[in-house]
Amino acid sequence: MQTVTLSFFRFESFEKRLWVIGQMTANALGMHHMPKAKFWKMFGSGTGQGFTPKPNWNVWAILSVWPDEETARKQTVDSPIYARWHRIADESYTVLLSPTSARGKWDMKEPFEAQKAEPDMRPIAALTRATVKFWKAERFWGREPAISNAIGKDANVKFKIGIGEVPFVQQVTFSVWPDSKTMDAFARAEGPHAKAIEAVRAEGWFKEELYARFRILGTVGKWEGKDPIGAAMAEAAPAPEPKPVPVTEAPKPAAAPAKPAFQPQGKPGKPGRRENA
Repeated sequence: MQTVTLSFFRFESFEKRLWVIGQMTANALGMHHMPKAKFWKMFGSGTGQGFTPKPNWNVWAILSVWPDEETARKQTVDSPIYARWHRIADESYTVLLSPTSARGKWDMKEPFEAQKAEPDMRPIAALTRATVKFWKAERFWGREPAISNAIGKDANVKFKIGIGEVPFVQQVTFSVWPDSKTMDAFARAEGPHAKAIEAVRAEGWFKEELYARFRILGTVGKWEGKDPIGAAMAEAAPAPEPKPVPVTEAPKPAAAPAKPAFQPQGKPGKPGRRENA
């Protein structure tokens, strides 16, 4: 079953940030030597909630598509590029995902193979990716602060981040929600997000776009010292059924001791007296 990984890395010091900037080009070439990765992308991130054009030089990410979960778990730890990033980063966090729906294209490809969604799947992850037309970028980013604030204030969002391949024009948003109903309610509610979607359609902001949803298979590592997506999975897990209490029969009362059978007794003879034959 196809497995998608999205790995986040935090680099705190100035020297480490310079290192990762240099690695972006070198690793982009090196990823071609990872034949088990069917598709891959590398990203920078934005400040705040991540949905801004101002870069966050501390946070970087790698998305990869693998043939199965076992390969994904092994390669995102042991492969040379991932091992090097894990070693240098101050913090790393990988989310393992199984696509349940996908529409659109990414660099003229369809990288995600949708699997059958489970009923009442929770939590749920969503990824949107778009290439913004250069002459529409100013209008696009003019909408982003309001959308970012709306997402940031929504207590239902368990995890969210904005990342990008190319600054200003190739953007990705990734978010985790309790369930599809909650996510759909946010997307369709009156507000900055709905207005931005209307503008995208009416004014043709995007050159290319892709929308995908995922079942979350698991997480590895910590982000800001926590496992926010793992915690969301634990919250959504059904409570274990109570174990049946074993029924113990009450002890039966002990049987009363049997009474001795009645035996009639004759008159005792007088001592020294003989009975006649």
